[in-house]
Amino acid sequence: MEKQKAIAEAEKVLYKVYNRFPVVFDSGKGVKLYDTDGVEYLDFCAGIAVMGLGYDYPGFNDAVKAQIDKVYHLSNYFYNEPSIEAGEKLLKASGMDKVFFTNSGTEAIEGALKIAKRYAYNKGMGTDYEMIAMKHSFHGRSLGALSVTGNDHYQIPFAPLIPNIKFADFNDLDSVKALWNDKTCAVIMETIQGEGGIYPATEEFIKGVRALCDRSDALLILDEIQCGMGRSGSMFAWQGYGVKPDVMTTAKALGNGVPIGAFLAAGKAAMAMEPGDHGTTYGGNPLVCAAASKVLDIFEQDHIVDHVNEIGAYLWKKLDELKEKYDCIADHRGKGLIQGLEFTVPVGPIVSSALLEQKLVLISAGSNIIRFVPPLVIGEADVDEMVKRLEAAITETVK
Repeated sequence: MEKQKAIAEAEKVLYKVYNRFPVVFDSGKGVKLYDTDGVEYLDFCAGIAVMGLGYDYPGFNDAVKAQIDKVYHLSNYFYNEPSIEAGEKLLKASGMDKVFFTNSGTEAIEGALKIAKRYAYNKGMGTDYEMIAMKHSFHGRSLGALSVTGNDHYQIPFAPLIPNIKFADFNDLDSVKALWNDKTCAVIMETIQGEGGIYPATEEFIKGVRALCDRSDALLILDEIQCGMGRSGSMFAWQGYGVKPDVMTTAKALGNGVPIGAFLAAGKAAMAMEPGDHGTTYGGNPLVCAAASKVLDIFEQDHIVDHVNEIGAYLWKKLDELKEKYDCIADHRGKGLIQGLEFTVPVGPIVSSALLEQKLVLISAGSNIIRFVPPLVIGEADVDEMVKRLEAAITETVK
């Protein structure tokens, strides 16, 4: 379909909750995307941190196609081998004890919240308990996930939400302590805040929160939906801090574009829920689990995390050089291949110019931060080309 016709048709039939760019992508290869006119784009968005292996990674497509030819859906009333294999590999990679596969990251958050509620209920707290979440966090757009998302912009139109959620300042342990009381049953936070501006947790903060939870028999829930699956330079970002959550969520790069998420629990949290407490129709079906299983194989066999550490350091160096060169860049932060540049000006025009003029796919985090979450398989030449195109966009738009 011709591009303008496709865009016009989309505006007629698709619910208007996105302000899309005027590009219609048709295919991908490696770290490149191609539109319906055959124009090549360098992708430093990866479908918002989803395409960890990029496009058409050797062996991945074949694994998905092979499962389609066998069976791609079964009820969870029965067992299927791909879910068992994916579960075993994910538990090995995380060190957690139990996993529940979902369709998305948002659904994984819903399950994690239910574990915390059920755990509190099992302890005899009834329903009179509180959770602590973080300001400027983002956990998803369902009502439960919105309830722990610390951003009024997302919350207000959909109030009232789940009650008894309090919001602390990320990386401020005293603010968590100030909210803590004998009704606190859980703390939920991203190990690295993504939408909130690419802020990694400090070691003091995450270890301090872990200690607070331990002293009060409360659960620590870590959201690894965006920063997990190797993106930070550890398979899961919390592994780089020497702490372990009671519950964690993952999604995005777990399926490399096939829609799958998961919540995982360890120790006491792994035994909190009982048959009938939770369920899903599509979650954990053979097709998505075959994809996740292959992704986990590739991560191990091709040493993807080692590559992230190597190329992440190179990206850091190049973005730091960019920060020193341009007065409009105020800060640079992140870890591995989840990094951000904070600008003194709105970044919307820069991102748009990069896409439409320089054929570089970038996304923002808030109004003044460019977020870099490329495929984990990028090379130094890709970083150099990205910087070249980004500089051109900055020069064009920041006068």
